Amino acid sequence: MRPVRQSDLPEVIALDATVTGLHKADYWQRVYRRYGIGGQGLRHFLVAVHGGGVVGFMIGEVRDWEFGSPPCGWVFAIDVDPRARQQGVGTRLLAAMRERFERVGVRVLRTLLASDNPLILSFFRSQGMTAGRLIPLELAIGPGA
Repeated sequence: MRPVRQSDLPEVIALDATVTGLHKADYWQRVYRRYGIGGQGLRHFLVAVHGGGVVGFMIGEVRDWEFGSPPCGWVFAIDVDPRARQQGVGTRLLAAMRERFERVGVRVLRTLLASDNPLILSFFRSQGMTAGRLIPLELAIGPGA
């Protein structure tokens, strides 16, 4: 586990496309600028490397006083190469992120996930995460809403 490097981006983009089915190179460039280059304080973009290649990544940051919450760590992205699953990659990424959050005094870790993604729900639950006190709400807006 280590912070992302510019040279990791092609592998991150390819891994995300493999997992999500979407190629979002521009998005990942923006994320790298915010969490890779600008990270390592309260923002973290970590990669798991094995055999010289990226096999997973996780992105998170410390946010505070939103929704009346003291500082807490938010994980908002995780992908693990399907060929590397069930090998503890996600567990090690989450442990590394948690360690970074704890170093700055964070005592709560949160994430959001799609209700139709049982794989990621199962992963986070296996890590001890449970439903929290926040309730996500949404409203479709714009054309076709």
